[in-house]
Amino acid sequence: MKRNVLNSPGLLELKKRRHKVFLNKILILLFGVLVIFFSLAYLSHLNRLNINEVEILGNKVLDTETLKIAVKEQITGKYLWLFPKTNIFLYPKNTIKNDLQDQFKRIKDINLTIKNTKILEISLTEREAKYTWCGDSAEARLSQNSENKCYFVDEDGYVFDEAPYFSGNIYFKFYGTQTESYFSKQNFKQLISFRDVLVGMGLKPIAMYVTNDGDIQVHLSSTNPLSMEPKIILKADADFKNVAENLQAALDTEPLKSKFKNKYSTLEYIDLRFGNKVYDKFQ
Repeated sequence: MKRNVLNSPGLLELKKRRHKVFLNKILILLFGVLVIFFSLAYLSHLNRLNINEVEILGNKVLDTETLKIAVKEQITGKYLWLFPKTNIFLYPKNTIKNDLQDQFKRIKDINLTIKNTKILEISLTEREAKYTWCGDSAEARLSQNSENKCYFVDEDGYVFDEAPYFSGNIYFKFYGTQTESYFSKQNFKQLISFRDVLVGMGLKPIAMYVTNDGDIQVHLSSTNPLSMEPKIILKADADFKNVAENLQAALDTEPLKSKFKNKYSTLEYIDLRFGNKVYDKFQ
């Protein structure tokens, strides 16, 4: 009896009408979504909503036109074949930033803003060359070959761009295995601080080599062009403050004080790797 009621013509007709109404609602909803979608696609092409100029600010070394070309490559084309990448609400901001920093290692910071609704303004800060990295072997230094490439290093130890050949010691040089940032920021600043302490002692450090066995060799300026550069040797994990104090005490004490003053041109090394003991060797 119940089955007959559920399958009655009137009830079946009611179910069909409800199903038809439901399908109509779905179709209307889909149509509405499509209307909105294509309306947005149309509006996204409006001239006043699209970038038509790129401005580069803050670059001193990097070429403006080269940067603009790289940016325009990222805003060329459309999303889903409908929405232009030049649209001020849709342009790939993060992609542009990442691409520029990948292509141009000299870029340190970058900021993108839309100005006057049509201009993409890119303000950047370039890394400043403070030092150079010239290879993973100290022997590369001895050859003084212009074919040995060096790379600029910023104040944080980041290697970012090939440097032209410089004769002499215009930049303090680093040697050792290169990593993406060469040294961690903290370790690099400790090394630079140690170099500055040596300068404060009246020494003339010109290069630093971090060896694979955990030693640091600081090369000093030589007064004899025919002799090897004297160097200061210490452990990479040493207490730099304590090492500097030991070195200063040794330089102020005989016999090293007199030998350093009178026989500097024959100095081979000062070794600070053994606690409070300071070893030296002169030719």
